[in-house]
Amino acid sequence: MSNALPSPYFKEEHEAMRTQVRRFVETEIKPKALAWEEQGMVPREVLRRMGELGFLGIRYPAEYGGSEIDTLGSVVLAEELGRSTFSGVAITVLVHTDMASVHIANAGSAAQKAKWMPEIVAGRAITAVAVTEPDAGSDVKGLRTTARRDGDSYVLNGAKMFITNGVYADLYCVAAKTSAEARPSQSVSMFLVEKGMPGFRVSRALDKHGWRSSDTAELVFENCRIPAENLLGGEGQGFYAIMHNFQNERTVISAMAMGEAQAALELTLDYVTTRKAFGATLFEKQAVRQRLSMLAAEVEAGRQLVYHAAWLDAHGIDCVREVSMAKAYCGELVNKVMYDCVQFHGGMGFMRESTIERMARDARVQAIGGGATEVMLEEIAKRMV
Repeated sequence: MSNALPSPYFKEEHEAMRTQVRRFVETEIKPKALAWEEQGMVPREVLRRMGELGFLGIRYPAEYGGSEIDTLGSVVLAEELGRSTFSGVAITVLVHTDMASVHIANAGSAAQKAKWMPEIVAGRAITAVAVTEPDAGSDVKGLRTTARRDGDSYVLNGAKMFITNGVYADLYCVAAKTSAEARPSQSVSMFLVEKGMPGFRVSRALDKHGWRSSDTAELVFENCRIPAENLLGGEGQGFYAIMHNFQNERTVISAMAMGEAQAALELTLDYVTTRKAFGATLFEKQAVRQRLSMLAAEVEAGRQLVYHAAWLDAHGIDCVREVSMAKAYCGELVNKVMYDCVQFHGGMGFMRESTIERMARDARVQAIGGGATEVMLEEIAKRMV
């Protein structure tokens, strides 16, 4: 009989989903994802299978095939995908579920949602969100891509950079400026752009340090004409939509980072308890076991910080402060964990054939993507005075 206490955060539906996702990771991702690293993408049949299992509609209404679970459901998905050791796979899924399609779920018209949400939840239409530009990332007000109303159309011009799922997505949620006169916070709108629309192209696939199984692109819009009905929400409402969803994005990235960190510690513990040096296992060296013990404590602290932030969000409580703390802390911590885990693997940790080498490369962007640590610390500072 288990002595484990019930979680103060997670309900039976969360734990059931965790078991299901973990099983999928063990059977369908871990044995196959090295090939996806080489291909630079997650095969679409894998995503469709995840859709069939209900993983892509955790937060969405049942009428579209979703499960209607709360923010903690997204955290479970992100954490378990992070534990896969293939963060490129994890981010492919999480951008679709929690960073891109949410714009349609939150701001889409009844017709837009009826058309796209069942396809999104089933994994038949994969989404990307195109906000970042060569000169604008977290600074959304600095966007240069424009959308000009012309009759019953909008004409888009500009470029987007570092777009996850950008090469192979079917549907893009694109941020563009619709007014030169309005206040910066009211000048940005969101649009739905479908693959193959005239004037829209992937200018190049980007070659990355990590997240190798995630396709990432630079996008170009050259007089790209889209129907006016592809406006998402009201004109001038894009900035607020992006800011609102940053909290969700940062929560799932933090959860993913803690999943990665936990997997790295487990891998390393297995290594140091079997690898011998100077007549004893590495774990018998006080310095090694104490550093790993402290990292285990810090990862547990980070995990609880993420759970708490997600719980606050699930209960409708403002949690920008807590989410920013989680993103800053977890983004830095996962890199600290990887540094020490590579160190304790010794020369093997530097070899491309080792799992920890890949994980260390993947982790680096966790302190950058979704809001760099420095941006997060500024968000915290604003709420300290």
